[in-house]
Amino acid sequence: MINYTLKVFDKNSQEKLNFGKLVGQFWQFLKNEKRKLAIAILTIAINSIASIIAPFILGYTIDHFVVQKNLNGITTYSLVLIGVYLIAFATNFIQVQTMGTLGQNILYKLRNSLFAKIQTLPLRFFNQNKLGDLISRINNDTDKLNQFFSQQLNQFIGNIFTLLGIGIFIFFINYRLAIVTLATAIILFIITSIISPWIEKRNRLSLQSLGNLSAEVSESLNYFKVIVSFNRRDYFRENFNKTNEENFNMSFRSGIANNFMGPFYDFSGNLATLLVLLYGIYLITHGQLTIGILISFLSYTDRFYGPLRQMASLWAGVQTAMAAWNRIFEILQLKSDILVLPENRTINTKSMMHFDNVCFSYDEIKPVLKKVNFNFLEGKTYAIVGPTGGGKSTIASLMSRLYDPQSGIVYLNDRDIRSYPLDKLSQKIGFILQEQYLFTGTVGENIVYGHPDFKKYSKIKLEKILKELSLGVLIDKFENGLETEISYNNETISLGQKQLISFIRAIIRQPELLIMDEATANIDTVTEGLLQTIIDKLPKNTTKVIIAHRLNTIKKADEIYFVNNGQVVTAESFEKSVEMITKSKINSVNF
Repeated sequence: MINYTLKVFDKNSQEKLNFGKLVGQFWQFLKNEKRKLAIAILTIAINSIASIIAPFILGYTIDHFVVQKNLNGITTYSLVLIGVYLIAFATNFIQVQTMGTLGQNILYKLRNSLFAKIQTLPLRFFNQNKLGDLISRINNDTDKLNQFFSQQLNQFIGNIFTLLGIGIFIFFINYRLAIVTLATAIILFIITSIISPWIEKRNRLSLQSLGNLSAEVSESLNYFKVIVSFNRRDYFRENFNKTNEENFNMSFRSGIANNFMGPFYDFSGNLATLLVLLYGIYLITHGQLTIGILISFLSYTDRFYGPLRQMASLWAGVQTAMAAWNRIFEILQLKSDILVLPENRTINTKSMMHFDNVCFSYDEIKPVLKKVNFNFLEGKTYAIVGPTGGGKSTIASLMSRLYDPQSGIVYLNDRDIRSYPLDKLSQKIGFILQEQYLFTGTVGENIVYGHPDFKKYSKIKLEKILKELSLGVLIDKFENGLETEISYNNETISLGQKQLISFIRAIIRQPELLIMDEATANIDTVTEGLLQTIIDKLPKNTTKVIIAHRLNTIKKADEIYFVNNGQVVTAESFEKSVEMITKSKINSVNF
């Protein structure tokens, strides 16, 4: 069994992110954006060259034309300098537009890929992870990457070009002043390499705490009715305050880490300028340097340490983006263990459903089913009864392949159920869940949800099918029929109405196997009788499985199975099943 629990970074985590590895993982999302990326890098390079040339032109003009008061030379080189600045402006505009578009494209692809991946993962994944944290990864973490590409990457690359260009260029002008200029930068580089892992860790913890905060908010809002009913606002308020305080502390520490190097860079830049000025004056007094070259060097020093100061904050952005991508990739690299296998496992029992030594556990520690064996024949009605927690709903989940057993095989029509494509399986099996899940929209849209014949909703087509299956009378129980609106959290309809929609949704598929997990628990006895009449009109080859606590709902079953302590045994009669339930000391059964 695959463990789908996503990684949680604690305060003492020492794991480091491999920059090269993360870039390799992320490259798949850049493959179709090579043209935009190439344009952006080209314009960044041109912009950097223009920025590097400008101070040299300024110094050259001072030494050769301003000192000699050559107006024509001053005018000519002033126009050249203006041209260089215009080129820098144009390339900067293009790179900002290109990287902004690139960032939005990546954001779009990432969110689509992330959501599509989550949809392929089994239920175990959702049982093991918090919904709010998943939402945070889809929304917040992907947005961190978008910000990096849209706003920071072009500056980051541009600064690298500028730093390398200036570092090389000033050595050609005057290597002695160049050494003075770069001396403090080398010290900064050493300090940054030491501090970076700490900054990275702080950003990872900040993103994790934000995910925990989203999870807490999601849980509080989803179960707000229960909170109000039991007057436990104080409990969730305390939990939220605790999580919010943790997020505040992590974000505060992340902010300190991200800005920690700023003062060092400011001080280093000022110190380098002072050293260049002092040493430049010394060289001028000894006739080894001109005023124009000194002015150029002062400009280069400012242009070198300016980007270097930006790199301090930009590097924090890189660390945040790396941490965000690590959390995103953690989901993208997951593989579902609900796979479609080759059609090479078959038997000859002539049964609709067959469990062959099936064992199952949700956590690989406590077994729920132990070597379960039974046969369901085509067209028959079966009932599964037993105490709460005995494994009834687990059997239903295995029958519909919401989970796969740890050992043993579930056969559908004498063929390993795992060999059926999931879309074919959903057509063969109708499942009325114990918990009803509806979506925002109308009653009609919820009824045809996932139906292969309703790629596009058609009220007329649906009404015709409902009439043919004698289901129209059930729609009258809704205020506006098929057009009745269902709000978020389904607050506008009753539990019974929700169960009716789930019932109709399963019946209109005319499934070969119909599983009803407490399908009438919230429905009045008159409507329940009507539903039974509709069920009786299903095709003769439809196998029906009823999971119930209310024993009066299983009187017409052809065979009754009793589930308890991981074992499934046949109850010889309805009376025998009542006796078995009684002996299991379940006092809450409604006779």
